[in-house]
Amino acid sequence: MSKHKMTEDQVAAFCLNLPGTREDYKWGGIRVFSVAGNKMFAVIGLAGAGLSFKVGNEQFLGYCDRPGVRPAPYLARAHWVIMQPPYPMEREELCDLLQRSHQLVVRRLPKRLQVGLLM
Repeated sequence: MSKHKMTEDQVAAFCLNLPGTREDYKWGGIRVFSVAGNKMFAVIGLAGAGLSFKVGNEQFLGYCDRPGVRPAPYLARAHWVIMQPPYPMEREELCDLLQRSHQLVVRRLPKRLQVGLLM
């Protein structure tokens, strides 16, 4: 694997370093990364070994047109994408997208819950 690609464990470590993030295992062992208790922003293991996360409404179709990225099962209507390992983007871009996913979810929280979570 390229040194510029992320592994599942590296993705998990990055997500857990984002403000207020917690990890749970749901639905038979799927790794779920959430903020503010139960607001998901990334999932590892949905539809096999895939990594799923939320993208902005305006970027959704563009990402789905990229090789190796497609709409996430069950979550596409909420503008989530999925990719299988090895993830089809470099570390810097993937980290940026995971951070954006986190912030998209945080910005939908009530203002009082956003304190300390906005980046």
